[in-house]
Amino acid sequence: MPQVTVTTVLQLVLILSALPAQYYISLWSGSTVAQRYHATSRLLGIWKEWRTSYLNGTVWMKWATDQMDKVKLMVGLGEEEQSPAIEVMLYDNDQGFFGASKAVRSPRPPFVFLRVGEVVMERKGHMVGVVVSWDPELRAPPDWVSRVYSNFEGPKAENTPHYKVLFSGPGSSSLLVAYLPQTQLQRITGLRPDIPTLEQYFTHFDGERFIMKPWLREIYPDDEEDDDGGYTD
Repeated sequence: MPQVTVTTVLQLVLILSALPAQYYISLWSGSTVAQRYHATSRLLGIWKEWRTSYLNGTVWMKWATDQMDKVKLMVGLGEEEQSPAIEVMLYDNDQGFFGASKAVRSPRPPFVFLRVGEVVMERKGHMVGVVVSWDPELRAPPDWVSRVYSNFEGPKAENTPHYKVLFSGPGSSSLLVAYLPQTQLQRITGLRPDIPTLEQYFTHFDGERFIMKPWLREIYPDDEEDDDGGYTD
C-alpha cells in the first residue's frame, strides 16, 4: 500500500481547493458587475476558510453541524424542537403571521426598503432567495418571537419590517421558508435563483427581479412601481 506523506496530503488539498476557485473565477470572468462582485467576495471567503480552518481535519464535522445550525436559526428553529403548528404557519396561515395577511399593503411605507419579487442575500448564511411577502413590522406568534429574539432584541425587532423569503433547500426540489428582518437581508441584482414554487407567485424574471402574478400584485400594488415612478413590465 503506498505511503501517504505530508506532501501528498498538501497536493490533494490544493487540488480540491482549486475546484471552488475555478467555479467562482468562471463566474467572475463572464457575468454582470453584481455577479462578479459576489463571486469575488465568495472566492476570498472560501480561501480564508480553507486557510484558517479546513486544513485542520478536526473541523469537518463541526462545519457540517454549523451549516445545519445556520439553517435552523434562519427559519427560527434554534436549539428546541420546532412546533409543527409553527412550521406549517411559516408556509401559510389565517392569522396573518409571517407575511401571510391578505390585507393590501398600500400605501407603501418609506422605511420598507425591499419589494416582493426582489432577489436577496441572507447576510449571515449568504443564502440567496426571493421575497414573496412583507410586513411593515414583525407579525409572528409570541412564542416564536421569544425563541428567535432575545429580550433585548425583541422590542427593536417588533418595529422592524420583516420579509417572507423563499430559499432552495438541500435537495433539488426542496424549499426553505424564512421570516427575516430587513437588517438581515441585502438586495442583489443580475442573478436568477432556481427555487421551487416561484411559479406560484411570479410570471417571469425580467433580468433584475421577478414579476408578480395578478393576485399578488393586488396585495402589493406599490411594489411594481420603480423608484422613479414608472412600472415594471
